[in-house]
Parts: sequence; C-alpha cells; structure tokens
Amino acid sequence: MIELNAVTKTYGETTVVDSVTTTIPAGGLTSIIGPNGAGKSTLLGLISRLLPMDGGSVSVGGLDVAGTPSKTLARTLSILRQENQVSLRLRVRDLVTFGRFPHTGGRPTSEDRVHVEAALAHLDLTELADRYLDELSGGQRQRAFIAMVLAQDTDYILLDEPLNNLDMKHSVEMMRLMRGLADEAGKTVVVVLHDINFASSYSDTILAMRQGALTAQGSPDQIMRTEVLSQIYDLEIPIHEVAGKRIGVYFS
Repeated sequence: MIELNAVTKTYGETTVVDSVTTTIPAGGLTSIIGPNGAGKSTLLGLISRLLPMDGGSVSVGGLDVAGTPSKTLARTLSILRQENQVSLRLRVRDLVTFGRFPHTGGRPTSEDRVHVEAALAHLDLTELADRYLDELSGGQRQRAFIAMVLAQDTDYILLDEPLNNLDMKHSVEMMRLMRGLADEAGKTVVVVLHDINFASSYSDTILAMRQGALTAQGSPDQIMRTEVLSQIYDLEIPIHEVAGKRIGVYFS
C-alpha cells in the first residue's frame, strides 16, 4: 500500500499540497481527480520523490520514500510524468529499454529484452519500434513513454494524465491496459485523470482533490454523486447510471 502522512508542499507562500493524509490500497486502480491546480500532479511527484516534501512522510510498499536508495525505489515504483521530454534522438525501442535501467545498469540482458518486447506489444508499438520519437504523433509518443514505464516492471505504477494526446479508441485501450495491470498482474496503479467518467468506469478507488487538500476518497459509487462533485468542481453535474456505471453529464 501507499501511506501518506501529513504530506505538504509549498512554493513560497503558496501551499500546493496541504497536509494530505491517506492510504492508497495495494492492488487495484486508484484515480486522482480534481480541477486544474488542485495539486494532483504535485502529489504524484511527492509520492515518487521527484519532488521534495516540505512536510510529512510517504511509504510505498513499506519503504520510506525519503530514505530509500534510488535504485531500490526504482525497482519498486515507476512513474510517467505529465510532461516528457528527451534531448536525444531516440528510437522507440531504445526509449522503452531505458525502463530496464534500474535492473540492468545500462547493460540489458536477454531477459530484459523480453520485457521490452512485451511492453511494445502491449502498447501496440511493435511495428513502430525502430521509428524515431520525433517521427511519431503525440499519441504514439505518449504510448511509447507508457511502454517504458511498463518495461520497468514495478509493483507500483504512477501515471500522470496518461490519456494526454490519445484519441477515444486509444484512451479506452489505455484504461483497459491499466485495469489489466491491476487485475491480472497484481500491480498497484495510481493515475491522475481529468475525465471523471473514465475514473468512474475503471477505478476501484477515487481520490478527489481541491486547492491542495484531499476532499473526498471512496469507491466510484461514493464519489460519483452530484453533491460530492459539486464541492470539488463548483459545477452541478447530474449523474446517470449507464451499463452499471455512474456517469457524470457535465457538458449540458
């Protein structure tokens, strides 16, 4: 599980994550939702140690994030950031192979290559494996970075807005992939999402943030309620049940 205790992040006089205390259960898919500026991406950065905390503590799978050696943490937890830039001109397969670095130290073995090829296949990138990243569409690049995270093969996977640049088909495929990682591979997947209906349809647990604070946490049935969502988004969102899922109609 992931345990957060009074986790805080400030920039100057602005508090962007405000003393968040919660437990994210091991296994399953947890989505973090909330309006722009709610602190969702920052919270993910604090959990993964990409950002230093100004207060509180985080443990992942029993490991204290602040004190665990980087190599050990990278074998336990992987993260896809919202913004991904590489300065080198890389082929897709080379990028995905970087995901094995915590295991190989830059010297991939035949076993590592099996993980790489499996990740490419999962993201439907096998035919693009020898293409350069700058030759791909935005959606294809996004899938390549997710394949790199998948190749890292960690028990905990954090994804910050993984549906960026993906069309409807690939967004659904991505959510199904994450659901499969939780159900079939036993991974703990934590994902920042803007689309509350994807969160409702695929998540076991939803964390809702607003102005740096955790305002609600529960199952989709508990969170996908007009009275709950209105406190998060300042918007009246009617909820309808479609095929057993609670769907918010926020565009009318």
